[in-house]
Amino acid sequence: MNKHWGGRFTKAATGEVEDFTASIFFDCLLVKEDILGSLAHVQMLGHVGILSINEAEEIRQGLLQVLELFSQGKISLSSADEDIHMKVETELKLLIGPLAGKLHTARSRNDQVALDLHLYLRSKVVAIVALLNELNQALLIQAKQNCHVIMPGYTHMQRAQPILFAHHLLAYVSMFEQDIERLQDSYPRINQLPLGACALAGTGFPIDRQMVADLLKFDGLYENSMDAVSDRDFCVEFLANAALIMTHLSRLSEEIVLWCSQEFAFIELDDAYCTGSSIMPQKKNPDVPELVRGKTGRVYGSLIATLTMLKGLPLAYNKDMQEDKEALFDAVHTIEASLSVYKGLIATLHVCKDKMLQAAQEGFLNATELADYLTSKGLPFREAHAVSGKIVRHCLDHHLKLEDLSLQQLQSFSPLFSQDITEVLDLKNIIHTRKSQGGTSLLQVENQFCLATSALEKTAQWLSEKQKLLHEVKI
Repeated sequence: MNKHWGGRFTKAATGEVEDFTASIFFDCLLVKEDILGSLAHVQMLGHVGILSINEAEEIRQGLLQVLELFSQGKISLSSADEDIHMKVETELKLLIGPLAGKLHTARSRNDQVALDLHLYLRSKVVAIVALLNELNQALLIQAKQNCHVIMPGYTHMQRAQPILFAHHLLAYVSMFEQDIERLQDSYPRINQLPLGACALAGTGFPIDRQMVADLLKFDGLYENSMDAVSDRDFCVEFLANAALIMTHLSRLSEEIVLWCSQEFAFIELDDAYCTGSSIMPQKKNPDVPELVRGKTGRVYGSLIATLTMLKGLPLAYNKDMQEDKEALFDAVHTIEASLSVYKGLIATLHVCKDKMLQAAQEGFLNATELADYLTSKGLPFREAHAVSGKIVRHCLDHHLKLEDLSLQQLQSFSPLFSQDITEVLDLKNIIHTRKSQGGTSLLQVENQFCLATSALEKTAQWLSEKQKLLHEVKI
């Protein structure tokens, strides 16, 4: 038996079983984290006297050589390698001999893989927060460049009330800000050290878990060894946050697909973010937002797969938990790719201001203003609503706009109308009156610009602190 764990076995696993149980072809993504965790572990073993200083240093140098070999693409993988932990140890043994076997003292693959996932995910959270901040910056720039553009706001996909295009974009800025906050909130729970729990019960060796936590810049450590090796809540929490990010991207994608259609023609996407048709020469297809919309299901699937994998597991570690990685890696890749391409798409899109304004001038988007006007004159809102509805019906029957009606015609529906109704129905004035906090008036939109800019700066500061901290992990 060649396996590191093969002492009690009398028969080798079949090739089919090796292929089925191996995780090396996807958990090889964790090689840097695996070696980083091993470097901290061996330094601690040398510090507390479990290994001699010379042994610890020889293993450390060997691990650095293994990492270099991986980075140069000089190490090949096979299902016989089983997983990245075994592969690293095998390569280490080729370099330094039997001493490599002492590296695994006072740890198990159970706490080792948990450590790798914590190290991997905390760096990915920082990277995704950075991408979200860049996307929000692109949205904010577009909003500022088009802060006076009027468009229809929709409910039930029907034109509802006039709004500023900037106000619409800022709604997505707000969504992505909340995504950032959720990821930041999850970071302390991700940044906990599981190493030292061993298989499930801890160890009798005099290890120093806090030293390892300090070396790897963890915020704390798991206080229960069984929880440490069986916990994947931090993965589920990330996947739930990722699913929400994709939900927001998918909603934005749907609107972009609609807006760049000939039926809307509110925006035009840059050619660099579109593709053509293999048969129809005139086509310009919004493949990027369509793909992002489609890829949302992949991230939802990763969340559901991970929850389902965990739901019936007894404590502590079970082989089922090997299924966490592909789902997690795929979700991370999907999120990073989607956010990265989206910031460029937003930065380069062209806003068709006249088409937006024209759409806002049709469909009686100022009808609510008519009802509010009558209410301000003392008529109960429900009655004012009914009167305004009758006026809209009259206009529909006679192919008119509200602005086409004379004062005399309006007064035939209610004597409360006076000459000032003309200004009240003007779209720019309607926008101007929406001054309630968070509303679509230019004054409120400018206030939202300030809040969004402050949030960008706050996130940039958080990123700087975390990136500096992670950069300091040099063992």
